[in-house]
Amino acid sequence: MNLPNALSLARIFLVPLLLTVLLTQTFPHKEIIAVTIVLLAAATDWFDGYLARRLKQVSNIGMLLDPIADKLLVSSVLIAMVETRQVAAWMVLIIVGRELAVTGLRSIAQAAGTTIAASDWGKTKMVMQIVAIVSLLLVPLVRIAYWVAQISLYLVVILALISAVLYFAAFWKTVDKEVKQRKGRVELLRALRRQRRRRED
Repeated sequence: MNLPNALSLARIFLVPLLLTVLLTQTFPHKEIIAVTIVLLAAATDWFDGYLARRLKQVSNIGMLLDPIADKLLVSSVLIAMVETRQVAAWMVLIIVGRELAVTGLRSIAQAAGTTIAASDWGKTKMVMQIVAIVSLLLVPLVRIAYWVAQISLYLVVILALISAVLYFAAFWKTVDKEVKQRKGRVELLRALRRQRRRRED
Protein backbone atom coordinates (compact mmCIF):
# COMPACT_ATOMS: atom_id res chain seq x y z
CA MET A 1 0.00 0.00 0.00
CA ASN A 2 1.32 3.43 -0.96
CA LEU A 3 -0.12 6.94 -1.32
CA PRO A 4 -1.25 6.62 -4.98
CA ASN A 5 -3.06 3.36 -4.25
CA ALA A 6 -4.59 4.89 -1.10
CA LEU A 7 -6.03 7.69 -3.25
CA SER A 8 -7.55 5.10 -5.60
CA LEU A 9 -9.15 3.36 -2.62
CA ALA A 10 -10.44 6.71 -1.34
CA ARG A 11 -12.14 7.23 -4.71
CA ILE A 12 -13.88 3.88 -4.30
CA PHE A 13 -15.08 4.85 -0.80
CA LEU A 14 -16.56 8.07 -2.19
CA VAL A 15 -18.99 6.06 -4.36
CA PRO A 16 -21.49 5.08 -1.60
CA LEU A 17 -21.53 8.66 -0.33
CA LEU A 18 -22.19 10.02 -3.82
CA LEU A 19 -24.98 7.51 -4.46
CA THR A 20 -26.62 8.42 -1.15
CA VAL A 21 -26.66 12.07 -2.17
CA LEU A 22 -27.97 11.35 -5.68
CA LEU A 23 -30.75 8.97 -4.68
CA THR A 24 -32.03 10.89 -1.65
CA GLN A 25 -34.76 13.18 -2.98
CA THR A 26 -34.81 15.53 0.01
CA PHE A 27 -31.05 15.83 0.41
CA PRO A 28 -30.26 19.56 0.96
CA HIS A 29 -28.21 21.19 -1.81
CA LYS A 30 -27.77 17.76 -3.40
CA GLU A 31 -26.57 19.10 -6.78
CA ILE A 32 -23.76 21.20 -5.29
CA ILE A 33 -22.67 18.44 -2.88
CA ALA A 34 -22.75 15.79 -5.64
CA VAL A 35 -20.68 17.97 -7.99
CA THR A 36 -18.17 18.57 -5.18
CA ILE A 37 -17.81 14.83 -4.56
CA VAL A 38 -17.40 14.09 -8.28
CA LEU A 39 -14.74 16.79 -8.68
CA LEU A 40 -12.95 15.53 -5.55
CA ALA A 41 -12.95 12.01 -6.99
CA ALA A 42 -11.64 13.35 -10.32
CA ALA A 43 -8.86 15.16 -8.43
CA THR A 44 -7.79 11.95 -6.69
CA ASP A 45 -7.73 10.27 -10.11
CA TRP A 46 -5.25 12.86 -11.39
CA PHE A 47 -3.16 12.95 -8.23
CA ASP A 48 -2.73 9.19 -7.86
CA GLY A 49 -1.29 8.93 -11.37
CA TYR A 50 0.90 12.00 -10.88
CA LEU A 51 2.24 10.84 -7.53
CA ALA A 52 2.83 7.30 -8.78
CA ARG A 53 5.08 8.65 -11.53
CA ARG A 54 6.69 11.35 -9.37
CA LEU A 55 7.43 9.04 -6.43
CA LYS A 56 8.29 6.14 -8.74
CA GLN A 57 5.60 4.01 -7.13
CA VAL A 58 3.99 2.69 -10.31
CA SER A 59 2.88 -0.88 -9.62
CA ASN A 60 0.79 -3.57 -11.28
CA ILE A 61 -1.83 -3.38 -8.54
CA GLY A 62 -1.98 0.38 -9.00
CA MET A 63 -2.42 0.02 -12.75
CA LEU A 64 -5.39 -2.25 -12.08
CA LEU A 65 -6.83 -0.47 -9.02
CA ASP A 66 -6.91 2.98 -10.65
CA PRO A 67 -9.13 2.05 -13.66
CA ILE A 68 -11.35 -0.13 -11.44
CA ALA A 69 -11.96 2.87 -9.17
CA ASP A 70 -12.76 5.03 -12.20
CA LYS A 71 -15.14 2.45 -13.67
CA LEU A 72 -16.92 1.89 -10.36
CA LEU A 73 -17.44 5.61 -9.85
CA VAL A 74 -18.70 6.36 -13.36
CA SER A 75 -20.81 3.21 -13.74
CA SER A 76 -22.50 3.66 -10.36
CA VAL A 77 -23.36 7.30 -11.02
CA LEU A 78 -24.68 6.68 -14.53
CA ILE A 79 -26.83 3.75 -13.38
CA ALA A 80 -28.21 5.94 -10.59
CA MET A 81 -28.98 8.61 -13.20
CA VAL A 82 -30.97 6.08 -15.22
CA GLU A 83 -33.04 5.54 -12.09
CA THR A 84 -33.63 9.29 -11.81
CA ARG A 85 -34.24 9.55 -15.60
CA GLN A 86 -31.38 11.96 -16.18
CA VAL A 87 -29.68 9.84 -18.86
CA ALA A 88 -30.85 7.34 -21.50
CA ALA A 89 -30.50 3.68 -20.51
CA TRP A 90 -29.02 2.64 -23.91
CA MET A 91 -26.10 5.03 -23.43
CA VAL A 92 -25.37 3.64 -19.99
CA LEU A 93 -25.56 0.07 -21.34
CA ILE A 94 -22.88 0.85 -23.94
CA ILE A 95 -20.64 2.69 -21.48
CA VAL A 96 -20.94 0.18 -18.63
CA GLY A 97 -20.72 -2.80 -21.02
CA ARG A 98 -17.49 -1.41 -22.40
CA GLU A 99 -16.10 -0.92 -18.89
CA LEU A 100 -16.89 -4.52 -17.91
CA ALA A 101 -15.41 -5.91 -21.13
CA VAL A 102 -12.18 -3.92 -20.79
CA THR A 103 -11.84 -4.85 -17.11
CA GLY A 104 -12.21 -8.52 -18.04
CA LEU A 105 -9.59 -8.26 -20.78
CA ARG A 106 -7.12 -6.53 -18.47
CA SER A 107 -7.67 -9.18 -15.79
CA ILE A 108 -7.01 -11.99 -18.28
CA ALA A 109 -3.88 -10.23 -19.53
CA GLN A 110 -2.72 -9.70 -15.93
CA ALA A 111 -3.21 -13.39 -15.19
CA ALA A 112 -1.05 -14.14 -18.22
CA GLY A 113 1.72 -11.95 -16.79
CA THR A 114 1.20 -8.82 -18.89
CA THR A 115 -0.51 -5.49 -18.28
CA ILE A 116 -2.53 -3.50 -20.80
CA ALA A 117 -2.01 0.16 -19.96
CA ALA A 118 -4.76 2.75 -20.32
CA SER A 119 -4.84 4.36 -23.77
CA ASP A 120 -5.19 8.07 -24.57
CA TRP A 121 -8.66 7.35 -25.96
CA GLY A 122 -9.67 5.82 -22.64
CA LYS A 123 -8.26 8.76 -20.68
CA THR A 124 -10.10 11.24 -22.92
CA LYS A 125 -13.30 9.24 -22.42
CA MET A 126 -12.85 9.47 -18.65
CA VAL A 127 -12.53 13.26 -18.83
CA MET A 128 -15.65 13.52 -20.99
CA GLN A 129 -17.53 11.28 -18.55
CA ILE A 130 -16.74 13.64 -15.68
CA VAL A 131 -17.82 16.60 -17.82
CA ALA A 132 -21.08 14.81 -18.70
CA ILE A 133 -21.83 13.82 -15.09
CA VAL A 134 -21.09 17.29 -13.70
CA SER A 135 -23.22 18.88 -16.44
CA LEU A 136 -26.13 16.53 -15.71
CA LEU A 137 -25.95 17.39 -12.03
CA LEU A 138 -25.98 21.11 -12.81
CA VAL A 139 -28.99 20.97 -15.17
CA PRO A 140 -31.45 22.15 -12.45
CA LEU A 141 -29.17 25.12 -11.72
CA VAL A 142 -27.73 26.09 -15.12
CA ARG A 143 -29.75 25.96 -18.36
CA ILE A 144 -26.86 25.47 -20.79
CA ALA A 145 -25.68 22.48 -18.74
CA TYR A 146 -28.33 20.31 -20.44
CA TRP A 147 -26.82 20.77 -23.91
CA VAL A 148 -23.28 20.37 -22.60
CA ALA A 149 -24.36 17.12 -20.96
CA GLN A 150 -26.04 15.76 -24.11
CA ILE A 151 -23.06 16.54 -26.34
CA SER A 152 -20.66 15.08 -23.77
CA LEU A 153 -22.71 11.88 -23.44
CA TYR A 154 -22.70 11.23 -27.19
CA LEU A 155 -18.94 11.87 -27.27
CA VAL A 156 -18.50 9.44 -24.38
CA VAL A 157 -20.44 6.74 -26.26
CA ILE A 158 -18.30 7.25 -29.38
CA LEU A 159 -15.05 7.25 -27.38
CA ALA A 160 -16.19 4.17 -25.45
CA LEU A 161 -16.68 2.22 -28.68
CA ILE A 162 -13.37 3.38 -30.19
CA SER A 163 -11.34 2.68 -27.05
CA ALA A 164 -13.03 -0.73 -26.66
CA VAL A 165 -11.89 -1.72 -30.17
CA LEU A 166 -8.34 -0.55 -29.37
CA TYR A 167 -8.31 -2.51 -26.11
CA PHE A 168 -9.48 -5.65 -27.92
CA ALA A 169 -6.73 -5.15 -30.53
CA ALA A 170 -4.10 -4.70 -27.79
CA PHE A 171 -5.43 -7.76 -25.99
CA TRP A 172 -5.29 -10.02 -29.05
CA LYS A 173 -1.82 -8.73 -29.85
CA THR A 174 -0.72 -9.59 -26.32
CA VAL A 175 -2.35 -13.03 -26.48
CA ASP A 176 -0.82 -13.72 -29.89
CA LYS A 177 2.63 -12.76 -28.61
CA GLU A 178 2.20 -14.95 -25.54
CA VAL A 179 1.06 -17.92 -27.66
CA LYS A 180 4.04 -17.53 -30.01
CA GLN A 181 6.43 -17.34 -27.06
CA ARG A 182 4.95 -20.49 -25.57
CA LYS A 183 5.20 -22.28 -28.92
CA GLY A 184 8.80 -21.16 -29.17
CA ARG A 185 9.57 -22.53 -25.71
CA VAL A 186 7.83 -25.81 -26.54
CA GLU A 187 9.80 -26.16 -29.79
CA LEU A 188 13.03 -25.39 -27.93
CA LEU A 189 12.29 -28.07 -25.32
CA ARG A 190 11.49 -30.58 -28.05
CA ALA A 191 14.75 -29.78 -29.83
CA LEU A 192 16.71 -30.21 -26.60
CA ARG A 193 15.03 -33.54 -25.96
CA ARG A 194 15.88 -34.74 -29.48
CA GLN A 195 19.52 -33.72 -28.94
CA ARG A 196 19.65 -35.64 -25.67
CA ARG A 197 18.21 -38.74 -27.30
CA ARG A 198 20.75 -38.59 -30.11
CA ARG A 199 23.58 -38.29 -27.59
CA GLU A 200 22.23 -41.23 -25.62
CA ASP A 201 21.94 -43.32 -28.80
